[in-house]
Amino acid sequence: MPSFFSRTPVISPCDSPDDRQENASAAAAGGEPAPAAVAPVAVPGAPMFLDRDHSILGFNERVFDWAVRTDVPLLERLRYLCIVSSNLDEFFEVRAAAHLTAAKSGEGKGVYTEASFVALSSKAHDLVARQYSLYNDSLVPEFARHGIRIVSHGERSAAQRTWVHEYFMREVRPLLIPVGLDPAHPFPQVANKSLNFIVRLHGHDAFGRKNEVAIVKVPRALPRLVRMPPRLAAKGESLFVSLSSIIRAHLADLFPGREVTEFSQFRVTRHSDLALDEEDVRNLRTALRQGLQHRHYGQAVRLEVSAGCSQFLSRFLLEQFDLPEPALYRVHGPVNLVRLTQLVDLVNDPALLFPAWRSAWPRQLVPGVSIMEQLNKRDVLMHQPFESFDGLLAFLREAVNDPQVLVIKQTIYRTGADSALMDLLTEAVRRGKEVMAVVELKARFDEEANINWAEALESIGAQVVYGVVGLKTHAKMLLVTRREGRQLRRYGHLSTGNYNPRTARLYTDLSYLTADEDTTADMDGVFNHLASQNRPPKLRKLLLAPFHLQRRMIEKIEQVGLAASRGEDARIVAKMNALTDEALMRALILAGQRGARIDLIVRGACMLAAQVPGVTDNIRVRSVIGRFLEHTRVFYFRAGAEEDLYLSSADWMNRNMMRRVELAWPVTEPRLRRQIVDECLVAYLHDDRDAWTLGPDGTYARAPHPEDGQGAQAALMVRYGPPAPVARVEQQQGT
Repeated sequence: MPSFFSRTPVISPCDSPDDRQENASAAAAGGEPAPAAVAPVAVPGAPMFLDRDHSILGFNERVFDWAVRTDVPLLERLRYLCIVSSNLDEFFEVRAAAHLTAAKSGEGKGVYTEASFVALSSKAHDLVARQYSLYNDSLVPEFARHGIRIVSHGERSAAQRTWVHEYFMREVRPLLIPVGLDPAHPFPQVANKSLNFIVRLHGHDAFGRKNEVAIVKVPRALPRLVRMPPRLAAKGESLFVSLSSIIRAHLADLFPGREVTEFSQFRVTRHSDLALDEEDVRNLRTALRQGLQHRHYGQAVRLEVSAGCSQFLSRFLLEQFDLPEPALYRVHGPVNLVRLTQLVDLVNDPALLFPAWRSAWPRQLVPGVSIMEQLNKRDVLMHQPFESFDGLLAFLREAVNDPQVLVIKQTIYRTGADSALMDLLTEAVRRGKEVMAVVELKARFDEEANINWAEALESIGAQVVYGVVGLKTHAKMLLVTRREGRQLRRYGHLSTGNYNPRTARLYTDLSYLTADEDTTADMDGVFNHLASQNRPPKLRKLLLAPFHLQRRMIEKIEQVGLAASRGEDARIVAKMNALTDEALMRALILAGQRGARIDLIVRGACMLAAQVPGVTDNIRVRSVIGRFLEHTRVFYFRAGAEEDLYLSSADWMNRNMMRRVELAWPVTEPRLRRQIVDECLVAYLHDDRDAWTLGPDGTYARAPHPEDGQGAQAALMVRYGPPAPVARVEQQQGT
């Protein structure tokens, strides 16, 4: 089979085989307004833009396909199933509330309506039903064939029931507080995504009252799966019991003297996007910490119950959470599939997992030689996870240990609760270096970890900045200033991904190390802008959102379109995670109508309808879902003889362009440009195994050879070296 990389890296027509949101003004942040909208030709009845939320659900269907694929190892199939559930949780937590509110008020016009709620609910119900069908009909029997079983109460032997009872009395019962509902004991606060039981009781309580409904909240600290002792299993078997099954078997023990007539496990998902009026907040960190206390108890948007839950109990719960019937999800199994990822770790059978992958040391870095000395000779590109994040850690460690390094500045968006990188910054402060950290406190679902890091750094004397009011700082940059003789020299790192060692093993990203004077001077100017909030300096190479990035991208697209209209070679290839910015999409449509050939590699949500006759004939969109989460942002433009290649922290979304601090930077060195085009664009345009092609109606078609074709990620793994026999690295497909 021919390799992608044996072909020319030059992008040519043969390389491809085959929200609507308001454009918010950046004036409030001191930025420039978006450029005037371009006007592509519209065809009556032909769609130009697709629905964003349906596109997000479509992405999860493509991830779900990996759980269906029989060529994927069994435990990995379960993991993909759990990833879809995790993504759906976030979808409901962030995207569902507006549709639900519109439905409850009977809204009939606009983006969020009663009809939009019903349509999204229908699509989500269908995906959830397919998840549980796959779990029960395919994965569970397949696990049983490998001697792996989650044993239900009805299947347990007498000895197994005895062990489960002892476990319940010892580990579970002391942590449970059954609450009988009456005027003095109203329906309790139920936390977001927590496991609970609702019970209907017959008879009277100790005071002679007939309060028939009770709630049992299950602490998060309890494991959702418990391994049975080997003595209770046949030879070669691994037996497990679920926490919900353990509690369900002992509900009667929680209500002595009463008869349990009906019961169901249930789980409620709540709106969890923190909303703060930053203009009216004196201390953002304090306000966010207070907001985090209430996140688990926001507006209910989804209710999950057991498939056998009675109409009485389900109606009771819907009434308590003020939810309509379409928000109810009856599931044939555990109400939280995400927690089944625990089974992957408990079994941990290499034969049922992907071959372990060990990232290679960055090939452009010479081990044992000063990285800053190497950067004085050439720029360095690192491609994760095929190359190790350790290269970046080595750069920072060298800076921390070098007495000539005076200042270290870094943006922090998502680093995780346990980060070697943050430990190095802490050590830099202790060694007397000036450390500036731009910590984005509003990084969704990482707020608490970032607040903790900010407080820890501040407590030892680092200068901590929380970005710009009204904007999220999403740019990824690290800048080191070193005294060399009588001069100060800067060394910089820019990245398409986060400074997170864990996700660096799971996400495909590009890291760029440079000592280029213009680039590092621009980076220093951006850091000073974030700290002082003065107008940004005139930048020589970097493009900065919300000031210039959208406008410059539109200008590049228009240049390509004009070149096409003159009959010159005109080409755009852009790789990103999401495409929802209307101004950029209109520019792409117009360039395509002028004759430019446009290929878009968009992993997740894409609102631009591709291959619509008369509208987007020259635009092709594909999505690649693989073992690793696609995360690189690469933008290539060719207008006649002029070629430009950019890397960026930003997707082409309105929020990234107008409501975030983002960066894009040009790559001009020929060898690095060839590598990026070869590995991040050409390989993905030729992927005929893991790619999906977007059709005019918003549906995706699978690659022509899903079982025996060649995937871009697999080819890159071969290029960077065979897997090494080390600890397994899990994959992730987040939104």
